[in-house]
Amino acid sequence: MVARIITVAQQKGGAGKTTLAIHLAIHWAERGRRVALLDIDPQGSLIAWWRGRQGGGDLPLDCQAVSGWRVSNEIERLKRANDIVLVDSPPHAATEAKLAIRAADLVLMPVQLSPMDFWATRPTLQLAVAEKRPILMVLNRVAPRGSGQDRIRAQIEAADLPVARASLGNRAAFAASLLEGRGVTEHEPASSAALEIRALADELEERLAGM
Repeated sequence: MVARIITVAQQKGGAGKTTLAIHLAIHWAERGRRVALLDIDPQGSLIAWWRGRQGGGDLPLDCQAVSGWRVSNEIERLKRANDIVLVDSPPHAATEAKLAIRAADLVLMPVQLSPMDFWATRPTLQLAVAEKRPILMVLNRVAPRGSGQDRIRAQIEAADLPVARASLGNRAAFAASLLEGRGVTEHEPASSAALEIRALADELEERLAGM
């Protein structure tokens, strides 16, 4: 994978965009990829995590925050210097989100299995279609089967939406590692959460390699 842009986008706040971007970035950096994180969300959760971490340490990892018209230029700059750029976009159809989706090789959309999260996928899907960018949904914070989420899962399947094979469970390890300024593959490398991140990363690399 060379100079790939992955924009993590979802209209609904609280879907897990920042968490997903961080854990994927750490995993890829651990594998020796040059990875940049770009925070364009005014909330600034990603850059706050980075400051708490106090930089990339021994990993080939960088993190920047920009807004407005500088988004496109910063993405291009980071693309020239890295193998993978993960963009954490704001939870609404702001100009920054449109620019980030337009620049993406792949739009990654975390979705929880709740009615409101499912309904909120439409604006992001429409924006990706309008910008002619491929999009992939990732089921996030998935509870065990039979928990009442099966109806939403069935609606997603019936709508023939692009959904990753890999999904992320509702696991405390994801949040616990962030509190330590780390990713889950660093903090709890043998955990189910770390295995899920690795499986998703492998699937994304496979998909991007075929583009």
